[in-house]
Amino acid sequence: MTKTIAVLGTGKIGEALLSGMIRAGWRPADLLVTTRRAERAAQLRDRYGVEPVTNAEAAKRADTLILAVKPQDMGKLLDELAPHVPADRLVISAAAGIPTAFIEERLTTGTSVVRVMPNTPVLVDEGMSVISGGSHATPADLNHTEEIFGGVGKTARVPESQQDAATALSGSGPAYFYFLVEAMTDAGILLGLPRAQAHDLIVQAAIGAAVMLRDSGEHPVKLREAVTSPAGTTISAIRELENHGVRAALIAAIEAARDRSRELASGNG
Repeated sequence: MTKTIAVLGTGKIGEALLSGMIRAGWRPADLLVTTRRAERAAQLRDRYGVEPVTNAEAAKRADTLILAVKPQDMGKLLDELAPHVPADRLVISAAAGIPTAFIEERLTTGTSVVRVMPNTPVLVDEGMSVISGGSHATPADLNHTEEIFGGVGKTARVPESQQDAATALSGSGPAYFYFLVEAMTDAGILLGLPRAQAHDLIVQAAIGAAVMLRDSGEHPVKLREAVTSPAGTTISAIRELENHGVRAALIAAIEAARDRSRELASGNG
């Protein structure tokens, strides 16, 4: 891990990556950060022992640039970086909806670009980061990207044509879960449970169910059927979910998220 890595735009996701890399073995001396505010830069220096620099200096000094800015700020950042990024740099974008071609067109011809869609559980080292290589990215570039993002969870490679689908399913996925937990908590309150207790019951049920899905290797249908006794409480609940179109609503919601990701990629913000 001797390469120098710069995180440009060290907000929540950028800081999560930074801390994950340090836990995974990167030396703070090999990590650079950029941020808009001087007080934020001082905070990152004190917390992690990394060096805050300007965007231009990061482009000149780092072997790998991680662009962790908001999608609407990407064009301005690339305009600032373009004069300073040699073609031998690896540029990793963690901005939703920004295709690799958008970045390649604004940097030196031949620059390797990798697109990554992480989700917010990277903050607790349980993220899923979906990785796609641009037209000049090599297998080594993809391996290096996996090495970085593997410090804050799991990674998966997909063709870039599938990134909008991955964004809808995985990038936005935690929000769907939180929405479901919110609704189930309200149901618990309606049934007479205190809010805190309803919350704890649902969260532990969700953690247990997720671990069973991950570790058992069973299809979710089989796991659901194991809970669903004939003429029991669970099948009554499942019937109501189907009657209210919950399955169809989830599919439609994820399709809508996919479509919005495509709109962002085409510049229709």
